[in-house]
Order: sequence, then C-alpha cells, then structure tokens
Amino acid sequence: MPMMYGFAQQRRQLLEAELERLRTEMPPLGAMRVALSGELAVGTVTPETALELIVVQQTNEPFHRRSDFWVTHLRPRLDTSFFVYTPEEYEELAEIDPLLAAAERNGEVIIG
Repeated sequence: MPMMYGFAQQRRQLLEAELERLRTEMPPLGAMRVALSGELAVGTVTPETALELIVVQQTNEPFHRRSDFWVTHLRPRLDTSFFVYTPEEYEELAEIDPLLAAAERNGEVIIG
C-alpha cells in the first residue's frame, strides 16, 4: 500500500475537535474528572489513532458496562474508548493500574 502523507495531522485535528466537544458535554452528564490518555496524549498520532479517555464518575454499573452510558449519550464521531472508574476506584488504583498510571504520567486532565 502506498504511503499517504498528511493524514496524521488531519486525524489530530479531528481528534482535538471531538475532544473539545466532549469536554463541554461530559460534565453535565456526571463526569467528575476526565483525562486524555493514549496516543493523542503522548503526541504519536497516526491515521488510526482513537481517543482514549479515563472518566471518573459516580456509578453503580459493573465496570464492563460503564462505557455504554458515554457512548449512548455522547455518540462519539470518532473511535473513542471510555475507561470509567468510580472516585473510590480511581483513588485506590491510580498508582497500580497500568492504564491509570500511564494516564497520570503522560495524560492530560481535561475536566476536573
């Protein structure tokens, strides 16, 4: 397949626009804290890069169902992963969960 130039920059612009939209829509829905994680957070965007968001929210849903709320209510326009923790889980796991530890090191807090 031939190499295409410029698509990573275009993808970055799309991701940043979607991130800005989500930043305004998430707090009224209960997001207490949201941190950007993954490739966009560390600046290694490719044409396939997805948004990866760590969300802290008060919820009684089981872990594997929590992202459904955000997908349903926000209807992301790009590939987006929501990793949702309760405030207690976040506090307890922030230093030992690899995903949370990486977000703490390299991520960017966008809400909270």
